[in-house]
Amino acid sequence: MEGLLIGLVLVLIVAYLWYVSLIKKRNTAREALSGIDVQLKKRADLVPNILTIAQKFMDHEKSLLTEITALRTQLTAGYDKNDADAVRQHLAQADALNSKMGQLMVTVENYPELKSDQTMVQAMQTYNEVEAHISAARRFYNSAVSELNTAVEIFPGSLIANMASVKAMPFFEAQEADRAPVNASDYLK
Repeated sequence: MEGLLIGLVLVLIVAYLWYVSLIKKRNTAREALSGIDVQLKKRADLVPNILTIAQKFMDHEKSLLTEITALRTQLTAGYDKNDADAVRQHLAQADALNSKMGQLMVTVENYPELKSDQTMVQAMQTYNEVEAHISAARRFYNSAVSELNTAVEIFPGSLIANMASVKAMPFFEAQEADRAPVNASDYLK
């Protein structure tokens, strides 16, 4: 009887420690997602400044500026961090904004007076720094999500995660267009 009681106590201790580990991993993944959000907020705050500067010079690119503004609005609207689909959609919106901003930066090259404007140069440098920070935050997020998902999917973690409502989170993944090879001749026209 005493051996059974000791065995039960040990099982409960192991289950509790596993539960604590899962919660720590989930919180680390959420922290990493928040890190991405902080950097995306920096970028979203920078976008209106870049658009304002660019708009002075670029009358022909109004549709691109409008698309970027709409994407920025969607990205800053908020989302449910506990919903994997909402996280996926949020990351996709961030990627879409990044793509459109890339188009804007390429378009800026066609406007020598804009390209040489000191304010625009500083804004573009700041934007590039923020993009580097976003990239680092994404790597940290994917690392944290990998640890969480592994812990959630392997037995007995899967049982404990199910009881504690700890779910796997989606990885940040590059869009298909970002995986395609770059054709330099497209940019040398």
